[in-house]
Amino acid sequence: MTRAPREAETRIGPVGAFLCRLVFLAICLPGPALLAADLLGDLPVSTGERCGLLAGGVFTTVVSVGFGLFGWRVVDRSRRDARQLDATGVAATAEILTVAHHLGGEDPGLLLHLRIHGPGFAAFEADTVRPDDPALVPGALLTAVVDPADRLYRVG
Repeated sequence: MTRAPREAETRIGPVGAFLCRLVFLAICLPGPALLAADLLGDLPVSTGERCGLLAGGVFTTVVSVGFGLFGWRVVDRSRRDARQLDATGVAATAEILTVAHHLGGEDPGLLLHLRIHGPGFAAFEADTVRPDDPALVPGALLTAVVDPADRLYRVG
């Protein structure tokens, strides 16, 4: 059974990965710090206020640690995809079959439906979103790199 094609995450270099991880680590810290301050601090507050601080500390911990770990995993996946394509990727050609406007997210662009083919793997079709560019028209050819084993690809 062949896997569905998957586009590689945006490539992040080693310095960018380090800085992203540092930011995500900083995002993780406020929640546990608030929780520790509430539990270990000698605050002159009533029982009801202490429960509110405790609930706020737990909520902030769950949200910040969850978001920080999610971001850390995205960076790890980007680095893993880049290493995998560098090690086992083969040069391929991506032919644009259709072009449609893509309005999702903050940056509108073009949704490209591609047929990707090259040596060592069966041709497959996939979608990708790219910034607006007048050169992106049906029939145009783009460079790509594909890992034939699991159909991970990156369009250049």
